[in-house]
Amino acid sequence: MTDRVTINEVGPRDGLQSQSRILPVTERLQLIRALETAGISRIEAGSFVSPKAVPAMAGADALLQSLSKSPSPHGPANYSFLIPNMKGYELAREAGAESVTMVVYASDTMARRNVRMGMAEAERDAFKIIDLARADGIEVIVIVAVSFGCPFEGAVDSAVVHDVAARFVAAGIHRLVLADTIGAADPAQVSALLASLAEDHGPGIFGCHFHDTRAMALANVYAALQAGIRWFDSSIGGLGGCPFAPGASGNVATEDVAVMLGQMGMETGIDDAGLLAASDLATRLTGTAPGGRVREWLRGQIA
Repeated sequence: MTDRVTINEVGPRDGLQSQSRILPVTERLQLIRALETAGISRIEAGSFVSPKAVPAMAGADALLQSLSKSPSPHGPANYSFLIPNMKGYELAREAGAESVTMVVYASDTMARRNVRMGMAEAERDAFKIIDLARADGIEVIVIVAVSFGCPFEGAVDSAVVHDVAARFVAAGIHRLVLADTIGAADPAQVSALLASLAEDHGPGIFGCHFHDTRAMALANVYAALQAGIRWFDSSIGGLGGCPFAPGASGNVATEDVAVMLGQMGMETGIDDAGLLAASDLATRLTGTAPGGRVREWLRGQIA
């Protein structure tokens, strides 16, 4: 297995979508540039969703235009934009997006609360978009929400996740990310599920998205890493939390994941000083980003 790990930074979208302070496009662009300076090359930059539903994501087209007009001076970056439905896909395509992220569900109640349709209906819509994206040459990342636990239904049967995974792997998507939406997973659960999925489909197509609600996110990253997973979503400064999932707290902090991986000898391409600067910027811009648990230690190492 490779020692190279991809950190997919979700702060500019998942991290900002539920913040009380809404950042204008200029400040969201500033945060993305700081992340690029730190060496992060995969960034979930925004969402083509109704600004009435998620005001913090307004202006995704203008943000994408700014990113396209002024490429990162730190090397090529890949920007993905969340799309909630076909309308979102069409808007993303018109704006020139090269990668989109969609959400499907491992719980019927979560699907109905989030998108007002059942799991099966949400999947049917997703498959239609996947077919269009293939023809349009657009990369598709699929997130399976509540893969480990649901705020409405409780524990999620791993067989359900296996069934969802099999359907979307067969559809030829670029990446399938299992999301611990409310931070309910434990390392033993993560290890068992990811090892089983990797045995069925190979580990290369999978990623993980952990929240730190019960302080187990880093342990869960390690468990998934041992199962062969080499793609992890994380959010600068620990920003985030799903506004549609009661009890969901912040995402695992990018600085915590990056430092742990670095000390384990894994390659991420991320610069510690740049990462600290991006974390501090996230706190200044939002006023709420708690910062990773490693941030003050990191500051002492760099000083």
